[in-house]
Amino acid sequence: MSLFLLYQYIVAIILLFIMINFIINNFLFKDTIKHRLPYSFLKKNPLISVLIPARNEQDNIKRCINSLLKQDYSNLEILVMDDNSTDLTVAIVEKIAEKDNRVKLYHGKPLARGWLGKSYACQQLSEYANGDYLVFIDADTLHFPTSISSSVACLLEYRVDALSVFAKQIMVTIHERMMIPFGNFMIMGFMPLALIRKTKSALFSTAIGQFMLFKKDVYKAIGGHESVKGEILEDVIISKQVKRCGFKFMIFDGRSNVYCRMYHNFKEVVRGYSKVIFSAFDYNIPMISIALIMITAIYLMPFVMLPLAILFDWPLVITNIIILQTIFVMVTKIILAIRFKMKALDVLLHPFSIMYLLSMAVNSVFQFRFNIGVYWKGRIYNVSNDGEEEELKVINDSFK
Repeated sequence: MSLFLLYQYIVAIILLFIMINFIINNFLFKDTIKHRLPYSFLKKNPLISVLIPARNEQDNIKRCINSLLKQDYSNLEILVMDDNSTDLTVAIVEKIAEKDNRVKLYHGKPLARGWLGKSYACQQLSEYANGDYLVFIDADTLHFPTSISSSVACLLEYRVDALSVFAKQIMVTIHERMMIPFGNFMIMGFMPLALIRKTKSALFSTAIGQFMLFKKDVYKAIGGHESVKGEILEDVIISKQVKRCGFKFMIFDGRSNVYCRMYHNFKEVVRGYSKVIFSAFDYNIPMISIALIMITAIYLMPFVMLPLAILFDWPLVITNIIILQTIFVMVTKIILAIRFKMKALDVLLHPFSIMYLLSMAVNSVFQFRFNIGVYWKGRIYNVSNDGEEEELKVINDSFK
């Protein structure tokens, strides 16, 4: 057997296993909308603290808070931490707070050394929270009336100590549609969801900071956001911290309960992914290089080699294996598109989305390693030579 044929078999087997895991995860990724709070919880009616770190969120904060005020569980306090905003965020929240005493605005302290902005704001919010449950959400999320109650119901039903809810991502531009689905695609394909709750290993854990729920005593026991104060991927790392401390964690599908539009144009997509991709590999060049080579081999090369195999009349066995590889990839993409209501065109543009991902990854490495830094919400982030993240400077970018 030639090495090239062996390579094709290996890629096909890998894609088959990923597709099978993807299909299994499609059933394990539970939708929060189907869960309701038990009578015993409603009778006790404990306070739930909804905590919103907000930096320059004038375009989102009003919509977010108003959706939270319409929740079907009424015993809420909604605490907003102004993270040194330079736009109209404060004025908007103050106006809402005047009309509803469940909403309270706090002003963040100047950023302390060793902290990144969002984690610092979240930690400060937790110190003001009075609830038995802490729900950290991003200001650019939109909540249906059952988003809070159903997430707490999931926490109780599955007997976990903390969880993260993955919002439905609103994607409009082609740049958003090429990149954002990779979040769900990678988790559904590569993460064995059954092991997130059932194993104690922090390796099997992930989260998204758009919606994270903790029992208050558990949040304190793990050290809160102080335990991840210098991490750009604070959401993923804090989910691992939950498991390291012996507690149970789980992720849920919130596509029927929570909406979010993370980015609006090409510039925001580049900035957002440049901030997180390299950090996801712990700023390790060999590690990210291996990952990008594997992604290219299994998700891009079958679509490059198939027309070549047909055009140049490659051996039938090789051509058939490559066809099988493309089928495995497309099946996973079709399942993803159906579940998360993606455009059919985006499925067909899969090779281009892979090229988007590769280019974003290279840009992320380039910006960090050459001390260019990554711009995000008026701050520039970089990684020092000893591997610690830092905010290099703050830029006044109001109304940008």
